[in-house]
Amino acid sequence: MRIKMCSIHVQDPAEAFKFYTGTLGFGELVAMPEYNLFIVKSREEGQDTGLLLEPSDNPIGEAYRKGVYDAGLPAIVFGVEDVQAEYERLSAAGVKFTSEPAPDPAGAMAAVFDDGCGNLVQLHQD
Repeated sequence: MRIKMCSIHVQDPAEAFKFYTGTLGFGELVAMPEYNLFIVKSREEGQDTGLLLEPSDNPIGEAYRKGVYDAGLPAIVFGVEDVQAEYERLSAAGVKFTSEPAPDPAGAMAAVFDDGCGNLVQLHQD
């Protein structure tokens, strides 16, 4: 058994798609604007898990997204080889971080940024 797809609630799936593909560098898996359906995936070979950019247009989804964001919790964690390098690349692209890279309790480097789509995202060093 493997994870085929997971989702993250976003305020505007089309804008999130632009950010997740253009700025973060994910690849397009599905883009159907007429259905407000956008799914991205890692560009790394063998990484085919989809990330559905879920419209936060139902009250339960929006309450969850807002609650997690307001609590300052990351909605999702992305693994990267070098957190410091990604921090510098994304900062130069205008991404706003809530913290600079620092070791987490297990000693791995981590940093958190705002995706501009209603979520905090944690980068975690693989």
